[in-house]
Amino acid sequence: MAEHGFALFTTPIGRCAIVWSERGITAVRLPERRDSETRARIVKRFPHAREALPPQPVQHALERIVALLQGEAIDLSSIALDLDGVPDFDREVYRVARSVPCGSTTTYGEIAARLNEPGSARDVGVALARNPFAIVVPCHRVLAAGGKAGGFSAMGGLKTKLRLLMIERALPPGIFEAAR
Repeated sequence: MAEHGFALFTTPIGRCAIVWSERGITAVRLPERRDSETRARIVKRFPHAREALPPQPVQHALERIVALLQGEAIDLSSIALDLDGVPDFDREVYRVARSVPCGSTTTYGEIAARLNEPGSARDVGVALARNPFAIVVPCHRVLAAGGKAGGFSAMGGLKTKLRLLMIERALPPGIFEAAR
């Protein structure tokens, strides 16, 4: 069983959390109402995880996440992820999603097409809803067809997704109307 550590850290959108193993980042949590809720959710998913000071590679990753959330156009695609237990299809979806640059968006259908899985846009959406690597796998950059915002499973839902897109200056015209 892999040892997991975790740390909470302050960002412009609130207190996030990062979980790691010796193989890389295993989860990034967006802010919840209280730190205690975030800790409880982490320990439920990783029962043996211990809160600790992050090792240097994890510290560097969280600093880059903070910079992105401060509005810097940071590329997080080189951050090592521990994909142990992530289904193969989800891994491929995450790989493609990580190639969407800061300030840009794509659609569930475009990701399905890039995977040579036309017609699997809904499956792409399901994989992104399970994304344990919020921000690092930028599921917030993936929109529904027709410029609609689509869903977002993190705390705050669609409001959080739109806020992240605003920070990255990636809001397509009309998305607020399409989100309604």
